[in-house]
Amino acid sequence: MADRKLLAGHAIRRLRRSAGLTQAAMSEILSISPSYLNLVERNQRPISATLLIKLAESFDFDPRALAAGEPGGGADAIRRRLADPMFADLEIDRTEVEEWLASAPGGAAAFARVFDRIGGGTAVGSGDDPVTLVRREIERWRNHFADLDATAEALADELRLGAGDLYGAIAERLRARHGLTIRVLPADVLPDMLRRLDLHARQLQLSEMLDPASRTFAVAFQLGQIEAKAEIDALAKGAGFTDRAAERLYRRHLLGYFAAALMMPYARFLRGCETTGYDIELLQRRFGAGFEQVAHRLTTLQRVGARGLPFFMIRIDRAGQASKRYPGASGAALVEADGRCPLWRLHHAFDRPGSLMVQLVELEDGARWLTMARTVTPQGSRFGAVHAEFAIGLGVAASQAGVLAAASGFDLAGRAMPIGLGCRACFRNDCPQRSIAPAGRALLINERERRTSALTFAGD
Repeated sequence: MADRKLLAGHAIRRLRRSAGLTQAAMSEILSISPSYLNLVERNQRPISATLLIKLAESFDFDPRALAAGEPGGGADAIRRRLADPMFADLEIDRTEVEEWLASAPGGAAAFARVFDRIGGGTAVGSGDDPVTLVRREIERWRNHFADLDATAEALADELRLGAGDLYGAIAERLRARHGLTIRVLPADVLPDMLRRLDLHARQLQLSEMLDPASRTFAVAFQLGQIEAKAEIDALAKGAGFTDRAAERLYRRHLLGYFAAALMMPYARFLRGCETTGYDIELLQRRFGAGFEQVAHRLTTLQRVGARGLPFFMIRIDRAGQASKRYPGASGAALVEADGRCPLWRLHHAFDRPGSLMVQLVELEDGARWLTMARTVTPQGSRFGAVHAEFAIGLGVAASQAGVLAAASGFDLAGRAMPIGLGCRACFRNDCPQRSIAPAGRALLINERERRTSALTFAGD
């Protein structure tokens, strides 16, 4: 897939002003015309690779900050905030958002900051919440951490030379290089615990309740704490969290990312995806991973020059509460919206545990997605205890889904299930599933009529 053009005029303008330079002075340093620099700053020209190199050579900055520092997280993040019901009557489209970012990036950033600080409704959540802070940082990188992938891939290749069994190879490396042994203990010895590092005994203790994929993930996680420490420290420092809980949560995510990358090295995993049509069951078997591990890995395939399909992933419980949200590079509003449509089969997955449910859906803005849903049960549940159960939702734009094994038999240009982002943010007419009227719309009650939907509203 073609790379997106990099429009980051706001970052260039901020860099220039911080250096105390006029456009004429900066353009002279960069050996470009002032008019071209003006177009770049107004997002009317993309930043070329040549210009990136000149900026890196002439100024002390990380080029990745250009893509990562968009006001408010960029157009997609601003649109997710504007999806809040309080803005429902304004009908602000993507073009308006992009023009706003180009002409007044500071104003857009201020809006995002205020919205997040006041806990602005359904779209984003409280700016002080550690989970939200971490999710925003993950989105800033589109859940792709190139340095971690490269380190994990090199290590995976090294481990393969010594043994075909990844779990055994990692266990041996922990023992030989780091003086840590692995011990699998009975569930009664590790009650309510799946993994524990005992530094006094120099043991990584694992519960017998873990299945093989989870045991491999656990030892890979531990190896990442040691051998990917520099990369993770750099990412954590770059995030600049002032909340200690947020920083620790972010580090845990990065360690999980490294563990998954070690189990499913980037190039081999992407090749496996492309040759199998992203067949999740085959990928599980090929890489010795669980469904949720593979689903998460699918959202990370954004290596420059070797991109996979832009999947999103969401994990919900039976009450519809989301505990994981990874939009990746998909830009899917389905991930960020707190409200979800009951017509989406993500909610139906609980009725058929372990079965993959595939559905073609269409949002009100015309965006069409091929989605997959399946239940998962976390490791560690014992007989007689409370068993947790979640539904994992995956999706990719219908226009790109033709290569998927799961798309077999689907007319991707044909009829799709019309869904919304929850009743409060949905303005579809005559939906028989509607529970409440959309935000900002008054209910219409007519005793002489009974429409398909029990609730009709002004503007219908």
